[in-house]
Amino acid sequence: MAQFAVIGLGSFGATVALQLAQLNHDVIGIDTIKRNVEDIGDQLTHAVIADASDEHVLEELNIKNCAAVVVAIGEDIEASILCVLHLKNLGVPKIWVKAKTKAHHMILSHLHVDKIIHPEEDMGVRVAQALNYPMVSRYMALNDDHFIVKVEIPKHLNGVHLLGLIDATHHIKTILLQRGKDIIYDPEPSCAVQSKDILIIEGHLEPLKKLSKRFLGYDES
Repeated sequence: MAQFAVIGLGSFGATVALQLAQLNHDVIGIDTIKRNVEDIGDQLTHAVIADASDEHVLEELNIKNCAAVVVAIGEDIEASILCVLHLKNLGVPKIWVKAKTKAHHMILSHLHVDKIIHPEEDMGVRVAQALNYPMVSRYMALNDDHFIVKVEIPKHLNGVHLLGLIDATHHIKTILLQRGKDIIYDPEPSCAVQSKDILIIEGHLEPLKKLSKRFLGYDES
């Protein structure tokens, strides 16, 4: 169990805070808006109505003891930047920040925060990927060209061996296969998949694109 702080409890910040709490971490939630704090306060370890752009407030809350802090301040870019500067001064080991604009991103990059988050853009990418590759229910980018994806086996691939499905497409690895409640790690190439099986696979973008055509019912021309 670790301790985290989320500063800014709007839609994005509240989601992050609640997810961390559900993972059994200690979570401090901070917002200047009373309603935002009251809406989720009883589900967090500690929730306060306070101005996190004031360094004294952060000191009093012992934010420096957190493993990481997520700055999810929405419209007030100045407050977001001041908050980051104070967190840096306090020696917080890991700082993730929600960026509102390109200018905001540029300033944050110069402040050397650990991660800059663009929730709207990230969601837009996920929606586009889901539309483009409907067999992919979830994915995680390891870098710009390398992904881990979760796919469900369609009916027309029922009975196909992994050797014929995955190994024919180079540089793709099957991490696990889930069939109902059963999970098979690193399944054998001779394993025959069944419709509605779930595969977690890893590979580079171009081979994954080629593989997607098989899931959609046609092969790469």
